[in-house]
Amino acid sequence: MIRFEQVSRSFKVGDQEVTALRNIDLSIAAGDYVSIMGPSGSGKSTLLNLIGLLDRPSSGTYKLDGGDVTALDDVQQAKVRSEKIGFVFQAFHLVPRLTAAMNIELPMILAGIAPAERKSRVTELLKNYGLTDRADHRPDQLSGGQRQRVAIARATSMHPAVLLADEPTGNLDQTTGKEVINLLEALLEQNVALIMVTHDPVIGSRAARQIHMVDGQIISEAGQAVGRVTPADAERRVEPGLR
Repeated sequence: MIRFEQVSRSFKVGDQEVTALRNIDLSIAAGDYVSIMGPSGSGKSTLLNLIGLLDRPSSGTYKLDGGDVTALDDVQQAKVRSEKIGFVFQAFHLVPRLTAAMNIELPMILAGIAPAERKSRVTELLKNYGLTDRADHRPDQLSGGQRQRVAIARATSMHPAVLLADEPTGNLDQTTGKEVINLLEALLEQNVALIMVTHDPVIGSRAARQIHMVDGQIISEAGQAVGRVTPADAERRVEPGLR
């Protein structure tokens, strides 16, 4: 599904060039559960942004479902991103003036989904994530856990093949964070590729594949080369502190 071939990313900072990623080779299959870990500045978020088509590599090739997406223009990339990739962020990134239901519906509006279909999906997602009684609440009227559930519902509203989670429990307490991780892992049953950046080694260890980065390079990988972990498998492996 996802294949990086010698992907690098450099930025200009003043008169200096900073390399954030160096010659990354990476393959991720449908249904894979991958955590990306490493110190600040190791390139984790840059890698996630490239996978999510929020940025472009300076060199190398990114293939998604067999097609070279590095060659697409901005409009074409936005279409692929809308159809195949969902995002969950530490800071939620909900639209403050919109209700929970409207935030969930927004990607479908932008994709041109018919109103009846949008209404049906929103109703189902609100129910699935325990948000029916919060449908008309704005983000500032929701708890952190509720906001992240809205964000997950929004991220999955277009039935993406890939879900990218950037520190999804970073702003949550331990109990709420566990609930959010369980919701994300449940998506593996739908053969979604779940790719999560985290500083938390306990959360990172739940993934079938654990990628460790330093200075823009993948220095090690543990777990299965290709495959998936079910929520039950992850629950058996997790340390007692996250239960």
